[in-house]
Amino acid sequence: MHEMGIVLHLAKTLDDLAEEQHISKIGSVTLRVGEVSGIMTDLFVDAWNYFKVKHPVLAESELKLESEPAVTICDACGKTYETIRYGKICPFCGSEETWLLQGNGCVISEIEAECEEESE
Repeated sequence: MHEMGIVLHLAKTLDDLAEEQHISKIGSVTLRVGEVSGIMTDLFVDAWNYFKVKHPVLAESELKLESEPAVTICDACGKTYETIRYGKICPFCGSEETWLLQGNGCVISEIEAECEEESE
């Protein structure tokens, strides 16, 4: 279950960001998760809810997930198509010389946060 490892890395990244940017509380984190990333979103949310309480800046945060469609490009004809629907073979020309353009990643797309009050 690689979801736990990703959540641990995400939490550490957010902790580091919070320290660097003087963030006292993160209200929500929005992740763009690719259709073919291999991440099981229900397990990911469970792992997030388990680990966030161990990180004070994340304790009350909400995780929002957005799906990123998988898109493949064909080297032979240059067209793009839906990876999930058609797989490796280009539906336009039948070529197997295709490459995944997007849809296999997990990226932070937005963070809602509160900054620490500056004391004078």
